[in-house]
Amino acid sequence: MCREVDLQQAVLAKNDATAHSLRAGLTARGTTVVNLLSSPGSGKTELLERELGRAWARGVPVAALTADLATENDAVRLARSGAPVKQVLTDGLCHLEAGMLGRHIDDWLPDGTRILFVENVGNLVCPASYDLGETLRVVLASVTEGEDKPLKYPTAFGLAQLVVVTKTDLAQAVGFDEAAFRAHVQQVNPGVDVVLTAARRGEGVGMLLDRALAAGEGAPVHTPVMARQHPSHQHTHTHQHTHTHQDHRTHGGQHTHTHTHTGVHTHTHPDLGTHDHPHTGPHAHAHPDEPLVVTTAPASAAQHRP
Repeated sequence: MCREVDLQQAVLAKNDATAHSLRAGLTARGTTVVNLLSSPGSGKTELLERELGRAWARGVPVAALTADLATENDAVRLARSGAPVKQVLTDGLCHLEAGMLGRHIDDWLPDGTRILFVENVGNLVCPASYDLGETLRVVLASVTEGEDKPLKYPTAFGLAQLVVVTKTDLAQAVGFDEAAFRAHVQQVNPGVDVVLTAARRGEGVGMLLDRALAAGEGAPVHTPVMARQHPSHQHTHTHQHTHTHQDHRTHGGQHTHTHTHTGVHTHTHPDLGTHDHPHTGPHAHAHPDEPLVVTTAPASAAQHRP
């Protein structure tokens, strides 16, 4: 069991490092990543298609990468918006990882893309633990899924920077209790915004685009409390330090020694907050004197329409 936990932490730590590097690279080229998570059938693709269409109509250069275990159905739908779209087939893997995203957008993502929407695999369990280098993490839930969804999937909702309720035109028919849903969201993620949408009616469409553009321009983004506690963002560090000092009482020169130190490191993840974690190991201290293209993996080039 310990080995499994250690292996999982090692995988997540490697993913976090890759995500950090990917985020920095995309930010440098002016691209903001929006990571969309939800259960299957939430209406995520419907809303995203309309967001892409709205962006294209406004002249905002956007692109979308959509991941599924099988079929290219979502990519075909999203491509109707006019935006460059890429389909990634995960061959059974239930989530995307930062390294996968980096490989698939390399040599594909058009220059000048301001927003890259990533439609993660339909699943509220596995994808929740993997940072993709996003600037904005959005979790969606439809009114047909029930008010207790945030309590059933506390990690997914607890790490969200925005929660979107979809299909609100069906709320009355299914007896959706909005107040209860909002209360459950706040229970696992205090302070996060909850936005209502009904994509087929056009209600709330454009909101994701506006939020992403604002985040890309440096507007504050919600920092979940859970981001400072979640195991996927905790790492164990061992450090070897050299301790050098001048002892005026017993030595005429300097001496060096090592010692073991146990304490807490603070680790900050862009957009996911700051957290502390313990470390134990030898330490050293120095003291001075004391076009429309739909592709499937592997990637192939796609460009914006003129």
